[in-house]
Amino acid sequence: MDYSEKWGSNVEEAVELALIDLKLSRDEVEVTVLEQPSKGFLGIGAKLARVRVEKKKPAEPEKPVPQEKPEVKEEINKEPKPEKKRAKKQEKKPQNKKSSENKNKGSKPKTKSVNIALDDVDINTLKEVEEHEALDFLKEITAKMGLELDFTAKVGEDLVLLEMAGKDSRTVIGKRGQTLDAIQYLTSLVVNKDKEKYIKVVVDAENYRAKRQKTLEQLANRLAAKVIKTKKQVRLEPMNPYERKVIHATLQHNSEITTRSEGEEPYRRVIIELKK
Repeated sequence: MDYSEKWGSNVEEAVELALIDLKLSRDEVEVTVLEQPSKGFLGIGAKLARVRVEKKKPAEPEKPVPQEKPEVKEEINKEPKPEKKRAKKQEKKPQNKKSSENKNKGSKPKTKSVNIALDDVDINTLKEVEEHEALDFLKEITAKMGLELDFTAKVGEDLVLLEMAGKDSRTVIGKRGQTLDAIQYLTSLVVNKDKEKYIKVVVDAENYRAKRQKTLEQLANRLAAKVIKTKKQVRLEPMNPYERKVIHATLQHNSEITTRSEGEEPYRRVIIELKK
């Protein structure tokens, strides 16, 4: 296979997923952005990035340049240099934010995680129910959003798991799960209002959370290999606490790599770098 087309929450993630498919490195391919990502209100109407990553064709041998025209040969040799300079500038841009982020290093994050790892949930201990305040709220809010979905609810002693499916599943998930997280947060507020004991709420759609975790694990391993090869750190896009936890956990046993988080919520991100 000489090319791969992938979707991602941004162009970088889509490219990385395509590289995994092709088993090629970044300098062995050409990238064409087919669709740019865009944001929507609470993730509604958001669009993912779509790229086409194609294996580079073998370079044609350069034609010999006549000796009497050295100036032409010099121009050919200098042709790639502007591209290298632009590439370096693009790599350095993220580092310019480091000083501003360090100023806020001592501040406490203001946003709580709304994600719960489904690996920590024992599904067998949950009981399926047809009536629950979380289920009522979920049906009401999705109906107001104009979405047609089917619902199932399972409850345990301190957990409510709500699952959605249907033709509007993609819309209710939103860009990188942002709409799903917002709905989960609101549902949690409703369930825990005036409650003495906190009840965890997980809202999922079409098994998105498990799929997202797998995608993050693949991305983490791919970027770790890139760091080892280039000897340069990689700064990921801002992620919520749960997604950062997946990245850290995936690479914690890598003997050559270390990970850390920097910045304030909701712009806190993971840095992958070589161990010193």
